[in-house]
Amino acid sequence: MTLMHYLCKVLADKLPEVLDFSNDLASLEPASKIQLKFLAEEMQAISKGLEQVIQELSTSENDGPVSEKFRKTSKEFLLYSEAEVRSLASLYSGVGRNVDALILYLGEDPARCPFEQVISTLLNFMRMFNKSHEENCRQLELEMKKAVESEKLQKDTAHKESKQILRSPIHSGNVK
Repeated sequence: MTLMHYLCKVLADKLPEVLDFSNDLASLEPASKIQLKFLAEEMQAISKGLEQVIQELSTSENDGPVSEKFRKTSKEFLLYSEAEVRSLASLYSGVGRNVDALILYLGEDPARCPFEQVISTLLNFMRMFNKSHEENCRQLELEMKKAVESEKLQKDTAHKESKQILRSPIHSGNVK
């Protein structure tokens, strides 16, 4: 029995309601696929793309009437996209704060322990916990089946012995 098996056994006895904690962490698997470095790169690419559109719009101001339709379309696009990029930047900052808070909550230093490592460790723990719990349940089932079979065998043996006693003739040697 491993420590994880023991932990599952104790929790099954003392706090069975926490055995399904992995249901509360259903989004852990998809979260393990997120790489913050790539999110940061994507955020930078979006910001730079928006800056390029602003520069193109500024440059087209000197083109005169030839670029009038481009300027109109670009301005409409910028009205919408600047707000969206600000919203996205705000969400990205929130993700960073939440990641740091999670890492701190789990007792690690965000500067030394990257998000990917924390999530991977937590996911591995959850998988090992669930596997150990399932193995404990199978072991318990086997033990219960063996106990039932053993009890049945004892009953059958006792029943056979009582039949043999009832069938055997009674010999009375000194009865007169």
